[in-house]
Amino acid sequence: MIHFEKKFMLSILLFILFLIVLQIACADNSPVTDIIASDVPNDDGSAIQLKWKKSLDVLTYEILRSELSGDMKSVGKVNADSNEYIDTKLERNKAYYYIIRAKDKSGKYSDSPIIGPVIPTAQWFNMKMLPVGIAVIVFSALVIFYIFYAKSGKNIFIRRIAGLDAIDEAIGRATEMGSHILYISGTGSIRSIATIASMNILARVARLSAEYNTPLYIPCNDPVVMNIEREIVQNAHVDAGHPETYSQDKIYFVAEEQFAYAAAVDGIIMRERPATIFYMGSFLAESLIFSEVGSASGAVQIAGTDSITQLPFFITTCDYTLMGEELYAASAYLSKDPLLLGSLKGQDYGKLAVVVLILIGVVMQLIGFDWFINMMSIR
Repeated sequence: MIHFEKKFMLSILLFILFLIVLQIACADNSPVTDIIASDVPNDDGSAIQLKWKKSLDVLTYEILRSELSGDMKSVGKVNADSNEYIDTKLERNKAYYYIIRAKDKSGKYSDSPIIGPVIPTAQWFNMKMLPVGIAVIVFSALVIFYIFYAKSGKNIFIRRIAGLDAIDEAIGRATEMGSHILYISGTGSIRSIATIASMNILARVARLSAEYNTPLYIPCNDPVVMNIEREIVQNAHVDAGHPETYSQDKIYFVAEEQFAYAAAVDGIIMRERPATIFYMGSFLAESLIFSEVGSASGAVQIAGTDSITQLPFFITTCDYTLMGEELYAASAYLSKDPLLLGSLKGQDYGKLAVVVLILIGVVMQLIGFDWFINMMSIR
């Protein structure tokens, strides 16, 4: 009797063990569980994020999608080590349904229940870009404040820029010598910021040359820039009260090809020997060709460019050189327009604020406070 009871108890234990093993085996092939489907935050309403609990013994997860509860189509696959998928390029405010299909090592598939409806929606603000938004607001506030500050008649200090101060002197030298001025606006198109800045300086040079009745010649590399320069010079002559002295023939097209243009300008410099030469704009390898020949001719040379690789050549061969943002600041410096002066001052303080934030971030990182970097980062 006791022997029978032992066998009976052993049979029960084996049966329980069998159920446990069976449950584990079934769990390996069970559908994906704990699925969370949600709209992706901080986007334009074109993506849905799917997350789930990893299943055992799975090779891949296949994502099926439908705009209705049926007719599922595969939209992507992920490996077993991933439990997340972001479905993109969706229509905003439209309902979608999903199934996550798990494939195990034996090649069998198991589907999750249908998830949905899930609706992607757009957010008004991308909170990941909050630091950028704050920076734009602060920067804009600084610019607007200093514009009104300048318009109120208060003096705004701008450091002296020797190259711009020398413009009047260089034009006066050409006038006293009975010679002429050569203005080179570089090889950039009108889309170049340096070329646009060059046009502002040209307006000042043209105005003074018209007042002093000093010939101004401009050999051009770009037909579009040439026409703009003609209009600027013509307006300068009108403003100076000498419209009759304007001649569009002094502003002429030479060549679009870089070194053909450089060779032509060098020939003009050596033959006509201008007293003053301006190089203002975007330059490439032709910069040294221009300025070296101009230096050999004995002309006063004033250059300005934002081309970092060409600045050493201008600094070496020219009398004055505007470097980088000095070229951009020229219009405000020369015109003293409150709008331009205020914008320039506001931008300077905005840059100062950026430098201060960088220094604070470096110090915080060195002492182990990561929260500042995390707060300012854009993810």
